[in-house]
Amino acid sequence: MDTLALGKMMLGVALAAGSAGAAASPEQQQARQILNATGVRGGLIVHLGCGDGKLTAALRAADCYVVHGLDSDPRNVAAARRHVQSMGLYGKVSIDRCAGGQLPYIDNLVNLIVAENPGSVPADEMLRVLAPGGVAYARKDGQWAKTVKPRPREMDEWTHYLHDPTNNAVAHDSLVGPPRHLQWVGSPMWSRHHDHMASMTSLVSANGRIFYIMDEGPREAILLPAQWSLIARDAFNGTVLWKRPITEWNTQLWPLKSGPNQLPRRPTSDLLSVGAGGG
Repeated sequence: MDTLALGKMMLGVALAAGSAGAAASPEQQQARQILNATGVRGGLIVHLGCGDGKLTAALRAADCYVVHGLDSDPRNVAAARRHVQSMGLYGKVSIDRCAGGQLPYIDNLVNLIVAENPGSVPADEMLRVLAPGGVAYARKDGQWAKTVKPRPREMDEWTHYLHDPTNNAVAHDSLVGPPRHLQWVGSPMWSRHHDHMASMTSLVSANGRIFYIMDEGPREAILLPAQWSLIARDAFNGTVLWKRPITEWNTQLWPLKSGPNQLPRRPTSDLLSVGAGGG
């Protein structure tokens, strides 16, 4: 079974579990149809014209989604916020007013735009904020249309410790340049210690995801036990897609931050994405 098929199966299990014991609401059924039609498996979803917020909340079909609803009508914004709060989803689902033609996001950030009522937002503006591979799903004249933002040919991946299986640590990316802004900020805000093993190690990236190993143990004292996890995030917005605990890794008391030189050579992005369930 390939990674995409495995990801679809896991999403189907999550959706079924979320509606277990009760019939799915019309909004949950619509959200399921949208996610299946677009193929977006986690990340940041923007719902344009969110109305009462019921579909907005339903689009958060699993923990790997963060949803932001936008509407130009203040009354809809207030109603949607009340619904989200009543569902206990505030934080993972949020609502804001957006009355102009410009979306409040940096370039290449969003994985899925669901535009029931795009209003004055043009298609070019939707493509601007979509991450490479992201999807705009817009309804016009009662029909839904899917637009996928292409991945630039100039964008490379870093699938191994030294770039790729050739162990030549030179990327083929011609888009990268001097840092000009922060794309996203993730957790944790602090690592465990600056004189011992680094809390984050062994990072690789592929297909719009980053994979790394993190010690999430207590920060009060480095002598307390480590809690290593393998984590996948969306590379463009930092959404945590999945997390798997690691029972044995390296001691957090290693006196050099980088640890033993074989550690970062172990993970490769293809093995991580398949072995952990797609993501």
